[in-house]
Amino acid sequence: MTLLSRVVVPVATEDDARSTCAALEPHLDEIEQVIAVHVIEKAGGGIDKAPLEKRREDAAEMLATVDSLLGGRVSVDTRVAFGTDVVSTLFEEAGDANATAVAFAPRSGGRLVRFLSGDTATRIVTEAELPVVALPRVEET
Repeated sequence: MTLLSRVVVPVATEDDARSTCAALEPHLDEIEQVIAVHVIEKAGGGIDKAPLEKRREDAAEMLATVDSLLGGRVSVDTRVAFGTDVVSTLFEEAGDANATAVAFAPRSGGRLVRFLSGDTATRIVTEAELPVVALPRVEET
């Protein structure tokens, strides 16, 4: 068993799904299963960002992208999770899946973007409950 045997891959957007799959390509021989997770952030009593059904549809499309790009070469499990904290929910899903690691391709953006978004990438690394692999970005052609 390798570090990437059962890897959880967070998927935030369609572009994120594509770039993360591209970054995983060189490592597919080490991977037995990819567990792609999209977390729908709930407002915790407040007003949600968008109608739930629309967010579920968007999540299904993003996760289908991962399955279509990787499914022919590795086992892919897709999951939609709900939580008020994206990072905590991601690690809960990883625990439920008996994952060996979380792997992600950090999105580009300046300090202001990271500050406004809560810098999820930093939180994934600093609040890790299992090994975290930051994949290098692959330039798509």
